[in-house]
Order: sequence, then C-alpha cells, then structure tokens
Amino acid sequence: MSSGRGFRALFPGKLDADQTPDDLCVVPQRPAGSLITPVPVPTSVTKTRIILGLILASTLGLFAGVGGYTFYYGQGFSYLSNDPKACVNCHIMREQYDGWQKSPHHAVATCNDCHTPHDLIGKYLTKAENGYNHSKGFTLQDFHEPIMIKPRNATVLQNNCVSCHVQIVDGINTHAGDPKKMLDCVHCHRDVGHGPIH
Repeated sequence: MSSGRGFRALFPGKLDADQTPDDLCVVPQRPAGSLITPVPVPTSVTKTRIILGLILASTLGLFAGVGGYTFYYGQGFSYLSNDPKACVNCHIMREQYDGWQKSPHHAVATCNDCHTPHDLIGKYLTKAENGYNHSKGFTLQDFHEPIMIKPRNATVLQNNCVSCHVQIVDGINTHAGDPKKMLDCVHCHRDVGHGPIH
C-alpha cells in the first residue's frame, strides 16, 4: 500500500514514527528470475486480529445456531399467532388449555384475548416477556407448578375482563370507590376462563 489511509481504516493500530503500513507485514524476497510476486506474511499484530476475529465470528455463529435451533425446536413462530394450541407447546399449560376448552369463554375468547394487551406493541412485548420467563423457567427447572400468574400479567387479565364486560362491571366499579381496593374479577370468577381446575 502506498498510502496508510486505507490500511488504518482496516487495522486501526498505531505505527511508530518511522514506520509505514508496509512495515507491519514481512515481505519475503523474490528469488532471482522468479515471476511470482511473494505474498506478504502477516506479523503478530495482524495474526492476533485475525485470531480474535475468528473467535468472535465463531462465538456469534454458535449463539445464532443454538438460538435458531431452540426457536425452531420450541416452535417459536407458533407464539406469534393467536392459536391457543401454541400455549400447550409446554406441558405445564395443558390443564389450563383443557379447562379453557370446557369453559364458557371457549366460543368467544382465545388465550391472547384475555392474557395479552389488545394493542399490537403491548401484545408482543407481553408475549416476548412471557416467552423469555417460560423458557428460562423450563431450562433452569425453577418454575412454580402449578403455574401461577405474575402481577403484571394479572393486571393485563383484569384490564381485559373489564374491557370486555364493561357494561356489566361499570356499575360495580362506580360504587367500589378506590380502584386499588377493588377485587380482581378472578377473585370470584376463578373458573370462568379455564373452567374448573383441580
């Protein structure tokens, strides 16, 4: 290279005052009468960067491969749908799914209608958070059995109950006073969404 500008863009290292980019490579001498131009041999600085680049690429490839396999094996695309069968990819939800099929809500609501916010961003953020928590729980085997709803998800559930049944609960909520002291719908109507669970 005649100019160090292109070299520095690729290898932003420091050169001594008396060095040029060509000094970082050892160029063997061409044997007399040879038509072959020798290939520059990288120095230890260049070799280190190549090795670090290969390690980084291998690590990223490993994570992408394992993540892709896990997403495929775990039927990851099914969680992007509204199909309730996606919720029984894990055995722990089988009882809730079976209960929902026998419940009054089976004909009018899917899992997402009750358990995710009704706006697009909130829905997929909730799905992502729950997917992460469920996969972590199954991987580390530290999930609670039977599965229990987390406070954030209980709030989503309560908001969806009130949203769908606003005409029924409007009068109740008006007389309840402080919304923080109101009972959640599932306090009294526990079996409505999933049917009787024993």
